[in-house]
Amino acid sequence: MSVLICGSLAFDTITTFPGRFAQQILPEQVHILNVSFLVPSLRKEFGGCAGNIAYSLKQLGGEPLVMATLGKDGALYRNHLEHMGVSLQHVRTVEDDYTAQAIIITDQDNNQITAFHPGAMGQAHIQRIEADAAIQLAIVAPDGRDAMIQHAEQLQAAKIPFVFDPGQGLPMFDGADLERFISQATWVAVNDYEAKLLADRTGRSLAEISQSHLQGLIETLGADGCNVYIQGEKTHVPGVKADAVIDPTGCGDAFRGGLLFGLSQGWDLVKSVTLANRIGAIKIAVAGPQNYTLDRAPLLASIGA
Repeated sequence: MSVLICGSLAFDTITTFPGRFAQQILPEQVHILNVSFLVPSLRKEFGGCAGNIAYSLKQLGGEPLVMATLGKDGALYRNHLEHMGVSLQHVRTVEDDYTAQAIIITDQDNNQITAFHPGAMGQAHIQRIEADAAIQLAIVAPDGRDAMIQHAEQLQAAKIPFVFDPGQGLPMFDGADLERFISQATWVAVNDYEAKLLADRTGRSLAEISQSHLQGLIETLGADGCNVYIQGEKTHVPGVKADAVIDPTGCGDAFRGGLLFGLSQGWDLVKSVTLANRIGAIKIAVAGPQNYTLDRAPLLASIGA
């Protein structure tokens, strides 16, 4: 059975600033902000939420089915997905635009500044989800605004359970939009910053949001693990100490690959995020969002799977 991953495919340009943003950005001068960061290292990586989630899920033995758009420069990414063994059935090429691009600067405290050009991602809504017995569950990850709205509606209509994962796309939506997504989704996943924004815009706490038809709401806390809310009850799942802290880019997506794998196996939410926490810790020790390796058997054995 497949897991449909609706989200972006992007090329990431990742740089490292060997200092602290806080020492360069003066709060009292932000009204005339003009800063430049010298970044001695630079890498180009395959990225985008859909690609990163698929990478994690595939290594665990899942069957990711990516629904995304690439631009006229996307042949390299298509080859990469084929090499991973990921189906290109729902990967479309938009010939009059470029593939989405993310330019990321990370400082020595793992704070990040990102510039993102959506490119072909802005046309992701051209793809439509139909009922398909081979699709077990899905995720609506950050994508073009219209695509996120339409794909959530289509998944609900097709009766395919899905995770709503607004990520960095959350600011595009007001309280009414977010309430609609919540009403359509089966699970919601946000990080701690997004959780605060979600609560502010809906006027409800995470516990209150979870007291609904939702099967669970996940709030990730980085190294501190995550909180799982089920029908208003909060369970804290501790984090996993990483062997090294090298690059946080793609950690949330790696986590979501583990989450989807657990859910696809019929595990409960706490067990699923326990695995997801371990994968996030493995990913952060490696530079780039799709360069880490998961040793599946001992990883699953470590959580009693």
